[in-house]
Amino acid sequence: MARREKDEAVRQDDGIKSKLVSVNRITKVVKGGRIMRFAALVVVGDGNGKVGVGTGKAKEVPEAIKKAELIARRHMISIPLDGTTIPHTAMGKFGKSTVLMKPAPEGNGVIAGGSVRAIVELAGIKNITTKSYGSRTSINAVYAALDGLKTLRSPEQIAALRGKTVEEIKA
Repeated sequence: MARREKDEAVRQDDGIKSKLVSVNRITKVVKGGRIMRFAALVVVGDGNGKVGVGTGKAKEVPEAIKKAELIARRHMISIPLDGTTIPHTAMGKFGKSTVLMKPAPEGNGVIAGGSVRAIVELAGIKNITTKSYGSRTSINAVYAALDGLKTLRSPEQIAALRGKTVEEIKA
C-alpha cells in the first residue's frame, strides 16, 4: 500500500496534466444477464511539446481512468513547436477520421473540436486551426490528431535530413 501512495505522490509533482476526453459504457450480454464495463480515453501532456493518449477499460470508472492515464504517460511523444504554434501544416489519419492542422498567427487561439482541442492544448500549442473530416468519434479523432502531430518536423530536423543549413531551407 505504501508503494501505491508513493507513486501517486510522484505523479502529482511531475508537471504533467491529464484530461478525460470520454467515458463509454460497454455491455457484454451473457446467459446470466448483462455485464457492464467502462472504457476511458485520457490525454496527458506537459504543455511544452510532450503529449500522450491512452485508453483503459475496467469494471469501475475511476479504475478505467487510472489505467488510461498510466498508458498515456507511458506512450508520450515529443513534438516540435514554433513558438506557440506548429511549424507547418500536418494531416493525421486514424480509421475513417482525418484531422487537418494548420499553424495560426499569434492571438488566433485554438480553433479545434472538443476531442482534438484536448490533445492540442495539453501539447502546449496556443495558436492552431484544425478541421476534422470523416468520422468524428472521439477516440478516432484523438488518435488521428496524434498521428498528425507525429509527422511534424522542426526546421532543424529538415535541414539535417537534407544536409543543408536552416537559412538555406527558409530562403
